[in-house]
Amino acid sequence: MLKAAQDMSSTAGAQLVTELQQIVGHHHVLTEDGATLPYRRGFRFGEGRALAVVMPGSLVEQWRVLQACVKAGVIVIMQAANTGLTGGSTPDGNTYDRDVVIVHSMRMRTIHLIGEGRQVVCLPGATLDQLENMLRPIGREPHSVIGSSCIGASVFGGVSNNSGGALVRRGPAYTDMALFAQVSDKGELQLVNHLGIELGSDPEEILKRAEEGNFPEASINWNAGRGHDDDYARHVRDVNADTPARYNADLRRLHEGAGCAGKLGLFAVRLDTFEAEKDPVVFYIGTNQTDVLEDVRRHILSSFAELPIAGEYLHRDAFNIAEKYGKDTFVIIRMIGTKRLPAMFAMKNAFDRLADRIGFLPKHFSDRFMQFMSHFFPQHLPARMRDYRDRFEHHLMLKVSASGAQEARDFLKSHFATHEGEFFECTPDEGAKAFLHRFAAAGAAVRYRNVHTDTTENIVALDVALRRNDQDWFEVLPKDIDDEIIVKLYYGHFLCHVMHQDYVVRKGYDCMALEHRMLPLLDRRGARYPAEHNFGHLYAAPDDVLAHYRQLDPCNCFNPGIGQATKRRNWVAESVG
Repeated sequence: MLKAAQDMSSTAGAQLVTELQQIVGHHHVLTEDGATLPYRRGFRFGEGRALAVVMPGSLVEQWRVLQACVKAGVIVIMQAANTGLTGGSTPDGNTYDRDVVIVHSMRMRTIHLIGEGRQVVCLPGATLDQLENMLRPIGREPHSVIGSSCIGASVFGGVSNNSGGALVRRGPAYTDMALFAQVSDKGELQLVNHLGIELGSDPEEILKRAEEGNFPEASINWNAGRGHDDDYARHVRDVNADTPARYNADLRRLHEGAGCAGKLGLFAVRLDTFEAEKDPVVFYIGTNQTDVLEDVRRHILSSFAELPIAGEYLHRDAFNIAEKYGKDTFVIIRMIGTKRLPAMFAMKNAFDRLADRIGFLPKHFSDRFMQFMSHFFPQHLPARMRDYRDRFEHHLMLKVSASGAQEARDFLKSHFATHEGEFFECTPDEGAKAFLHRFAAAGAAVRYRNVHTDTTENIVALDVALRRNDQDWFEVLPKDIDDEIIVKLYYGHFLCHVMHQDYVVRKGYDCMALEHRMLPLLDRRGARYPAEHNFGHLYAAPDDVLAHYRQLDPCNCFNPGIGQATKRRNWVAESVG
């Protein structure tokens, strides 16, 4: 019986692959393990099996692919750039009850400007870097700038996963307006147009018009909904609230495509853009006392007439690791900008996959080579920053608008006249380098691990939202946990109290067990996690978030298992034993 079922499944799978090839072309359906591996393996975490990876080249093709997959009863994992950190856009192992098809959307990179660029309509493959470059000539910016954009992250990834970013006034990526496919509780695929743009009634007509940008002014409803979280600037100012400012499980920011975590088949999202700041000013702050920085944070949020643009924290250890292991990233961005960086990341990953297959090169050879070459690069950090590193444990980079600079300048002078620590006002070049150094810290732990495989086991990376009223924000770990860690990297979006905490674990220790011992410590502090990433397959989603996923996807056919939920059809509980 089992063999007969397997043969039937194999036959149905082959038939589906043939149908997918007819829809998108043979070259855009991958089935061989070596060819599908880059799409089955996560950027930092996760890997599993897949019947096929299919790459539609148009919205109509994506619709037909989804129709075929739903009819065949397979699992669909919607994937854009696959730059996530928690395995949220790749299969998780081989424990699914149905075949898995990955729908990779990066061939569809179209962006339409509407309202003279005040809003955009993005298709599935549009990247943050692409959007940033499109908006720059008209003096506007997307929700996020430099960060995920540098590795080619997609706009859809940010919206689907509640991505936050460094910009204080804008909050998590969010929109009320999306065009998406949804499978009903009867197993029927439906197209839902909530873009606030009239596109017709036939699904393929709607999708063709969305792709072409066929949006006459009369078809656009300018009151259709929010294109960003327009309440966040008020929300983040409440420094006495006993809850975090932003975190992935906040139900107020889960709506259809926003925070869907791949439980829908997204075709388009409509987002606000923002006026670019001219001539911002950066202040660099150093102190050895955490309460000094918290006093700065509370005063700025509660008293400043104008919120800063960004406020980024960096601990001295993260500064040092980033200085050494993020140097090549820093120098490359300074030399060529961010535009070509996604392609360079893609080439690096392709080279590493080739090196793994060849076998005689050491593991992570490209990282080892780049680290070796970085020793020949000249000193890249300003002298004043390095002086502060030597003198101060805690660093804060505060970026403010030109109109808010005097208020910030006056406050910092007054504050540090009576408190431990100092600040300096950066030149434009120093300010750019300070924030770029902070960005380089995000990848420094990975480089450290890849270069020191003989002494490191892996990385535990936590993405933590602290309560807005938490004044004891800096973590102190128990000795038994601290002894298993080589180095701790603390950095984050300080004004929002969102911290990224990377722990390089000593060789021989169980990283998952260590993480499970750390999470209860965060629970006792009232922290929430993840703060701005997908739950993926690393974090257990709370019941109210799982209820949201079930409402979006009652048959559990899109990305099952997310948030450590059941992977079974119709949300049937996993069997035990």
